[in-house]
Amino acid sequence: MQLDYNPADIEVKISELLVATSDGADPDLPAAVLEVLRLIRTKLSMDVAFVSEITDGRRMFKCVDSAAGFTPRLAAGMSDPVEESWCQRVVEGRLPQVMHDAAPYIASGQAPDPGFPIGTHLSTPVRLSDGSVYGTLCCFSKGVQPKADIDLLRRTANLLAAKLGTPPAAAKA
Repeated sequence: MQLDYNPADIEVKISELLVATSDGADPDLPAAVLEVLRLIRTKLSMDVAFVSEITDGRRMFKCVDSAAGFTPRLAAGMSDPVEESWCQRVVEGRLPQVMHDAAPYIASGQAPDPGFPIGTHLSTPVRLSDGSVYGTLCCFSKGVQPKADIDLLRRTANLLAAKLGTPPAAAKA
């Protein structure tokens, strides 16, 4: 039998991980999201990848994968006012989804200063089937990654949104 895709391809792995049913601790996210974030972060040469939820005026980190030794530490469960987040600005279109070099955005005040260097920043909304925004899928590096491509993030956000939009009973059937 000849396959029409490479099973080792990162997008195939991500799709397979997000399609699998979840018994994870966070009922909102499939258990495999951490592994998906690690695959994305590594493939795109980033220091951090995360999924955030935007709700009740807050941006909450739902799942975070960071490179070994990355500081400051970002962790699931941390939150901040949504208006202080880059995520909300991306959702509203005040910041672009792709910033190959975020320094000019910070210097001009378009992006809040996070207190540590951010070179490349990629972010895309996670839109549910009803059009509402769950949050964002983001990754960033301290250094500039001029070839970083957001297409992988967008496709992954769509898969994640489809999984989040599935009623729990249907997801376990």
